Amino acid sequence: MRLTVLKVKTLGPGRHFDAHGLCLVVRPTGSRSWVLRMQFKGHRRDFGLGPVHDVSLAEARCRAAELRKMVRAGLDPVKERGLRRANVPTFEIVARRCYEALSGGWKDRRHASWLSSLENHVFPEIGTKRIDAIGTKEVLLVLEPIWLTIPDTARRILQRIGAVLDFAHIKGYIPAEVSLRSVTRGLPRQQQQVTHRAAMPYADVPAFWSQLVAEANSVGRDALKLTILTAVRSNEARLATWREFDLDRGIWSIPASRMKMKLPHLVPLSEPAVALLRRLQKEHEALATGSIDDQYLFSARGKAPISDVTMLKAIRDAKIDTITVHGFRSSFADWAAECTNVPKEVTEKALAHRIPNAVEAAYRRTDFFEKRRDLMAKWAQHVCSGKGATAKKVIGRPRKVTMPGG
Repeated sequence: MRLTVLKVKTLGPGRHFDAHGLCLVVRPTGSRSWVLRMQFKGHRRDFGLGPVHDVSLAEARCRAAELRKMVRAGLDPVKERGLRRANVPTFEIVARRCYEALSGGWKDRRHASWLSSLENHVFPEIGTKRIDAIGTKEVLLVLEPIWLTIPDTARRILQRIGAVLDFAHIKGYIPAEVSLRSVTRGLPRQQQQVTHRAAMPYADVPAFWSQLVAEANSVGRDALKLTILTAVRSNEARLATWREFDLDRGIWSIPASRMKMKLPHLVPLSEPAVALLRRLQKEHEALATGSIDDQYLFSARGKAPISDVTMLKAIRDAKIDTITVHGFRSSFADWAAECTNVPKEVTEKALAHRIPNAVEAAYRRTDFFEKRRDLMAKWAQHVCSGKGATAKKVIGRPRKVTMPGG
C-alpha cells in the first residue's frame, strides 16, 4: 500500500516503499528521509530526495517523477542536479531581477521603497543565500527583529519576499512554489494602528483663510490657497504647470500621469481661484523671457517644484500646529455633506476618488463637471466669507479623519 502522511510520521525504522521506487528511510535515531531507487544504465542506484522535515510526501513524489524523466531521457540525475545547484542565483540577484521585471508599472514612490526596504532589512540577512534555500525559517529570521518595531514595513517586506519567491518559481530557479502563509503564526500579534490626518473643521476655514490672505504673498501661501479652493491633493498643486490651465474657461486639466488613480481629472475653477491664478500668471510673465507654459506655478527658484513642507510652513506660520495640508480635503468633504444637497458621488468626483464598485464604474460615463463647477463656486464662497471662529481658536482642536481615497 502507498504511504500516507500519517504513516510518514509514525512508521518505525526501516525502508517503507511508496510507489515507482520512492521509499521512506527511517533510521533507528528517528531521522526520516526520502530515497528514490531505480536503475540507471544497467546499475541500481539510490537518489536522495531530502529529509522529511523539509520535503513533504507530495513534494517527494514530484521530485521522484522529475528524476525518472531525466533517466528516461538518458541524463544522469546526479550530474544534472549538480549543474542546477551551481547555476542557482542568490536571493539578492533574483530580487533585483524581479524588481527590474515588475517595476515598469509602479509609481515613483514605490520604485524607491520596494528595493530599498530589501536592501536595508533583507539582503544583510539572506541576500547571499541561494534562492532555492529560502523558506519560512529564513523569512522568519528577517521579520523577527522588525515585526513589532516597524510593523507596516515588516508586512510590506513579507509581501515583497513572497513576490521574489513567486518570480523565482516562474523563472525555474526553484521547483515548487513557496508558501509564506504560515510565517506570521511564528510571530507575535501586531497592534493595529490607524494614522489619521488632522483636518480643520469646515466652519473654521473662513477665519483661517482671512488670516492667510492678510499675510504677505509667498509661494507657499499661494500654493496653499489654490489647494484649499480646489480641494486637490497637495502634490497635484505643487507639480502644476501653466500648460494645464485654461483661465478663460476656468478649467484645470490635470493629466493622468499626475493623478493618484492614473485617470485625467478636470477641475472647475471658481472666481477666486481664477483671480489668484491670473495674478500669478502676470508675475511669471513679467519675469519670463519666453513662454511660461512648461513652468511650474509654484517653484523654488523657478526650476524645481516646492515641497509639501513649503505649504505646511504657511500653516505653521499661522501658529496652528495640528493641521495638515491634506486635511483641507476632509474639510471640503464635511462641508459638502453637511451644508449642501449635492449627491455624494459628485463630491467624490470632485475629490478625484475612484468608484469602488467596478460595475458602477464601467457604466458611469459622466464626470458631473457642471455640478462640480457649482459646488466649487459655493465652496469658494464659504472659504472667502470671513465668517467663523478666529484662527487662534482653531489651535489644538482639529478633527481627525481618514479620507477613504486619499
